Amino acid sequence: MEKRIVELDVREDLKNKLEPFQKIMEAVKGLESGDVFILHAPFKPTPLFAVLKAKGFVHQAEQIEKKHWKVTFTKKGETK
Repeated sequence: MEKRIVELDVREDLKNKLEPFQKIMEAVKGLESGDVFILHAPFKPTPLFAVLKAKGFVHQAEQIEKKHWKVTFTKKGETK
């Protein structure tokens, strides 16, 4: 099965004072085990880590530039 990669950049939304939470939740909604969600944000989105962890994601965050964080969320496999 092919893993899907969904990438979303919310830096422009936040710059324009738009709340990207719904857009993020919509992006991860259909993801399954092994799928990857890559988020670009102007800051480390720490509160989001707990929200997506509860949905079965692990994350890896890296700071690209002063106002550019890239966070890779991977949906963990279902344990049976």
